[in-house]
Amino acid sequence: MNNTQVDNLNVDDFSVLITPQGLKDKLPLTPSAIQTITTGRQVIRNILEGTDKRLFVVIGPCSIHDVDAAIDYAQRLKQLAEEVKDSIYIVMRVYFEKPRTTVGWKGLINDPDLNDSFQIEKGLHIARKLLITLSEMGLPLATEALDPISPQYLQDLICWSAIGARTTESQTHREMSSGLSCAVGFKNGTDGGLAVATNALKSVQHSHSFLGINADGQVSIIKTKGNHYGHLVLRGGGGKPNYDSVNIIRCEQSLIKSGLKANIMVDCSHENSSKDPASQPLVARDIINQIVEGNKSIIGLMIESNIEFGNQKMTDDPADLKYGVSITDGCIDWQQTQDCILEMHTKLKGVLASR
Repeated sequence: MNNTQVDNLNVDDFSVLITPQGLKDKLPLTPSAIQTITTGRQVIRNILEGTDKRLFVVIGPCSIHDVDAAIDYAQRLKQLAEEVKDSIYIVMRVYFEKPRTTVGWKGLINDPDLNDSFQIEKGLHIARKLLITLSEMGLPLATEALDPISPQYLQDLICWSAIGARTTESQTHREMSSGLSCAVGFKNGTDGGLAVATNALKSVQHSHSFLGINADGQVSIIKTKGNHYGHLVLRGGGGKPNYDSVNIIRCEQSLIKSGLKANIMVDCSHENSSKDPASQPLVARDIINQIVEGNKSIIGLMIESNIEFGNQKMTDDPADLKYGVSITDGCIDWQQTQDCILEMHTKLKGVLASR
């Protein structure tokens, strides 16, 4: 008998993970969290349908690595959200998974101890507990849907999801998005082209069948109904921004030509800001001026914001990290955040009713 091993030759270990239902049983949704989630999802749907004239703004840290700092930031954001709620619907960015071009820290879920120990079950517990805490505060939440398994653990707490530029072309992510319970923003490709995202928007509307896991962790064939709340996110690409009025008009025309609703969100970071966080408020100001001048297709903005400005490199000892500073992409600080949102509110409050 031939005992030569031919399977899992490059696999070192298998570790059985808690099931999605097991995690939800440990950390169940509370009534106040459910209220925030259902309201938040409906408001965003209404904005995409045009029945709610407000702009929705997904804003917050590039990634979450410090739970205490995230709660501190959320408390400030909640107060600001109340001040501008007549014109802007604030959604907090709570990103736990980070796509890497080569290698690097993959986010709080994958490596919660920031030391390459990859305590993923611990990361899932921390992430779900934080999402519940923030939802109980009354903040609708957004994240990037990156891993196709983790949505079963966390997506019941999410009001809006992004599909990144690297994964918009992925069949796996299009299929997954067709089954998500919230609206989904697909970013244009890294080259700045619209075709990949436009095709994704067509795909996500349809029913799909694919392999995944159910709440009990069993490998299953998942059949979706299709998600009719997909929209485009412009983030620049190919070394150039694409948020100016000419690019916005081209984007509108491309969407309409493809039989899609001209709903456009602008990501103020990435190549739209030339990867300089200080430029994000300038991008936001340009977008708001376009709306004031009559644009009707821009329905949202994304801004990377934290307590302190910029970013910092990882350290051997996480205790040495500066409080409130991103360890991934650079962010604007809280004062800049407040000034930017309040300026947007002042300019928008008199023009939104006519959109």
